[in-house]
Amino acid sequence: MTSVACSCVDLVCKGKKSCLVRQGGKLVFMTTKSLISMAALTVMIFDCCQQSLSAGSPLGPVDSSTRTATLTGIVRFEGQIPKPKTINMAADPKCAKLHPTAVSGQDVLTDAQGGLKDAVVFVADGLSDTAMQPPTQPVVIEQKGCMYDPHIVAMQANQRLEIMNNDPTLHNIHPTPANNREWNKSQPPGSKTEETFSREEIAIPVKCNIHPWMKGYVAVFKHPYFAVTAEDGSFDLRNLPPGTYTIKVWHQRLGTSTQKVTVAANERTAIKFVFKAQPTL
Repeated sequence: MTSVACSCVDLVCKGKKSCLVRQGGKLVFMTTKSLISMAALTVMIFDCCQQSLSAGSPLGPVDSSTRTATLTGIVRFEGQIPKPKTINMAADPKCAKLHPTAVSGQDVLTDAQGGLKDAVVFVADGLSDTAMQPPTQPVVIEQKGCMYDPHIVAMQANQRLEIMNNDPTLHNIHPTPANNREWNKSQPPGSKTEETFSREEIAIPVKCNIHPWMKGYVAVFKHPYFAVTAEDGSFDLRNLPPGTYTIKVWHQRLGTSTQKVTVAANERTAIKFVFKAQPTL
């Protein structure tokens, strides 16, 4: 049997004995006798195309009119907060001069009610495989006071990551991913650099080889349904298609927590995650 690539074949009848047939980019006349085999071939191609459309990649982006659900919530920490470490910047006097008082680490940050800052909340399962283009605007990390600001960022795969050096000293930014390309760039004062990550990874550690106390994380997703919690632990996932999802929260020190939730069209659904302090032995 002759193999046929999926394409379109037009049959335009001009009379009882012959038809005008489009094959690729050419128009040719064929007799009625030859047309019988051509008609059978057309059916084969049509079936092939139909199977390809149903089993292959989606044809386009998700219809925005179906993305009307909102998921809101809060991430809390209960128990005694781990004591943060004091950062010593004496190795670089230019950094030390930027801080008249002691600087603490950013491992576990909460407000008075236990709201946990810098936790990454995201849809882990339940979405379709529809391709979602990254935003055109970049995610920005500033090197300010010889610290990363923000300490945790989240972005979409292939979205631009812009890193600014607003300090009066040399930095280098060095992400160490497990599922993406590693890079290491030197940054003089006042400079800017841009990079991207092509694959999902939660989360990529970032460091400065010159200043070992500088640490941060970049969480990369293949979809736009993620958020980094605010100072009060709150988060907001908007424009979700109605459905049932696995929602996960990741924290750099406290690990992960997972819940399943169903969201309805044109409604707001609220959930809460709680991390608890580990008992000391």
